[in-house]
Amino acid sequence: MNGSADIHYLQKRIQELEEKIEQLRLSRRVLMNLIEKIEKDKSGFVSRLEKENRKLHKDNYRYAQNLLQQNRRIVELQAKLETMLEDEAR
Repeated sequence: MNGSADIHYLQKRIQELEEKIEQLRLSRRVLMNLIEKIEKDKSGFVSRLEKENRKLHKDNYRYAQNLLQQNRRIVELQAKLETMLEDEAR
């Protein structure tokens, strides 16, 4: 009887361990799917940030060019004004 009880116990224990293995496999699949989704979301987010960064650089370049052009115009107008004032003073 003792040997039969040991066999029954071991068979039950094997079944419990197999169920735990199956649960671990399922948990692993769920975690892998979550990791895959997180990586995909992260990739999309990084892509959007890179696109926004390129747009900001482009806008910043245009703004800097516009400021430079306005500064040149101001210098030209100041030079003309000084020339006019010098001509009037003579």
